[in-house]
Amino acid sequence: MRHIIVMGVSGCGKSTLAAALADRLGCPFCEGDDLHPAANIAKMRAGHPLTDEDRWGWLDAINAWMRGQEKDGHDSVVACSALKKVYRRRLEKDLPAGSVLFVWIDGDFDLIADRMRHRTGHFMPESLLRSQFDTLEPPTSDEPVVHLSAADEPDRQLGDALDGVRVFYGADHNKEA
Repeated sequence: MRHIIVMGVSGCGKSTLAAALADRLGCPFCEGDDLHPAANIAKMRAGHPLTDEDRWGWLDAINAWMRGQEKDGHDSVVACSALKKVYRRRLEKDLPAGSVLFVWIDGDFDLIADRMRHRTGHFMPESLLRSQFDTLEPPTSDEPVVHLSAADEPDRQLGDALDGVRVFYGADHNKEA
């Protein structure tokens, strides 16, 4: 099974890309934000960044969703910030080795802040963007990651992500990528 986590700071385009990727791959999509407990959403709405302690249960819920997809024989795509390496390890917990690929949408602060100013209907205020950049630990060479630019158009991001999926999973996965 393939479990693809589209990651990056708030406002980088995770949800848009992850939904398109899931649609193209024909597999279930999980919007990680939907699994935040109400207390986390209230905290962020109030302009307070989450702590590691706030995130553990949320990350565990996303991991449980992916493990459920694995048990049911489904690939999956998740949109989740996955800002720290320890968060990424927690998301991979109890999934088969080599089944999780991270697709990191990387962008500069000004570009993403501008997008957040024009975004409606999301609980994450622009005022918390700096805390996300401060928390971000970019994936390292020992992590399974496809690195994309937030400045690229969504169609290009989707094509590059699909190329990365093909390369990472290789011939063992003869499904559409």
